[in-house]
Amino acid sequence: MNNKTLVIGTRGSKLALIYANKAKLEISKYYKNDIIIKSIVTKGDQEKNKRIAEIGGKGLFSKNIENQLLDKKIDIAVHALKDMPSEETDGLITCCFLKRNFINEVLISKDHIKFAELKKNSVVGTSSFRREFQLKKKRGDLKFKLIRGNIDTRIQKVKDGKYDAILLAKAGVELLNLKKEVSQEFTPDEIIPSAGQGIIAIQCRKEDSKIQKLLKKINHNKTQTAAIAERQVLKSLEGDCDTAVGVISKINNNKIHVTAELFSIDGKDRYFVKSSNKIKNAKTLGNQIGEILKKKSKNSYKN
Repeated sequence: MNNKTLVIGTRGSKLALIYANKAKLEISKYYKNDIIIKSIVTKGDQEKNKRIAEIGGKGLFSKNIENQLLDKKIDIAVHALKDMPSEETDGLITCCFLKRNFINEVLISKDHIKFAELKKNSVVGTSSFRREFQLKKKRGDLKFKLIRGNIDTRIQKVKDGKYDAILLAKAGVELLNLKKEVSQEFTPDEIIPSAGQGIIAIQCRKEDSKIQKLLKKINHNKTQTAAIAERQVLKSLEGDCDTAVGVISKINNNKIHVTAELFSIDGKDRYFVKSSNKIKNAKTLGNQIGEILKKKSKNSYKN
């Protein structure tokens, strides 16, 4: 790595580039040579009119980037953790997690109308079955319609009257300085977010011990613990992009507390688990919660 330019690979969206620049800033504290960012087009960026599950699942946003990492065209990859598959790609390791950003969800609606005040049959846009089922439990009189694309595009669709409201992750909205567009914030207890929401994950080649040593210096341990527990719930469920599951963790002193909910495939039934363990047992806890949800649901969350 001596005198070598470090190449960071990421998606080309505004938000992804912000994530990559945050990673670059942290890495530059310990790496004094040039660091460049390479934007990579993913299949998920090209296919914007279908549900993610219909065009290949979560790997759509990471596969092309990971291939460049394996081919040594980039040195590290920066991802939004919630967009990554729960199974690690052979030859790669996700070993670094930047300090977690906001974890909750926000509503953006026409004329800043609150969720409870949306008119009957209002059209709410979401690309996630989790969000759709969570909101349906609160308001069964609303209509839900698929929406894809970057945050700016989605917000513009609300302004154009194509949707009455949309639900987005607060982390992205804040980083893009779009807080003024927010009509309402939900707490993580009101709407349990996606596993890993608000976490920037950094991946490198398993064989590259020097890069791993560098990334260890910028890793945020609490965030890593949360990521391990939350992703283990997903792994245990063996779910895919259609799996409507929310997972959130909190760390206090030496304990991690995980809350998870899972919906049946039709969204009618909800299964809920809340449990705690020592931080060192984060992975075990995530696995236990996933297994409990599996048992409670009798696999009704799968096709």
